[in-house]
Amino acid sequence: MTDIFKFIFEHDLRLDQLKERKLDRSTQETSGSIEDFMMPDPTYSKFYISGTVLPNEEFGINRIQKFDEFLRLFESALGQYNCFYESDKLTLTEAVEKAEIGEAIILTKKDQNNWDVEELRVDKDSNVGHKKDYLAEVLQRDDLVLYKEHAHHGFDLHLFSKHNIYNLFFEPFKKLLSEEFRFFSINGKRIRSERKFYFETWSLNNPPHGAEEVFEYTVI
Repeated sequence: MTDIFKFIFEHDLRLDQLKERKLDRSTQETSGSIEDFMMPDPTYSKFYISGTVLPNEEFGINRIQKFDEFLRLFESALGQYNCFYESDKLTLTEAVEKAEIGEAIILTKKDQNNWDVEELRVDKDSNVGHKKDYLAEVLQRDDLVLYKEHAHHGFDLHLFSKHNIYNLFFEPFKKLLSEEFRFFSINGKRIRSERKFYFETWSLNNPPHGAEEVFEYTVI
């Protein structure tokens, strides 16, 4: 069997797109200052981590054979952050084990979690990136938010960050490479259809534009 590891990134996403848009123009905040006009829109990055086991097509990052090793490397890469599930300070591995689908895991450099995790919770059928004012507020304070998201046979992981922290993960994840583990770094802005997302089921050796296989010699 072969693990297909998909590390999907999107950068320079507008933070205000996480917020619910107001249709009543009288309630919108407006500013006519030249300083506000020239100020760049705040942005954020998100990382979706998914896995597939071939040839039996088991979908979910927790289904891959190297899941435990991946999780150890993921935790190490984020070692500068403290991890909180609800009010409990845990290791990232413990938090991933305990959290339910749609519950938020907070990663912060502070010594405690000051966020209301209920405000960050999403139900199983919702897209976490839609109309989440509170998520935008958390990211603006430089904390990270990690979700477990439902996959066909388990779960995937979805990480939100104000900053582009791709470099924290690239080299550590390369350590997983082997004949039974193939790593694809994927620009999520180019993989918009379900067919492209599951390219490993129909075009593994000729992935769509935006999906690049990573080898030991690959550099950023």
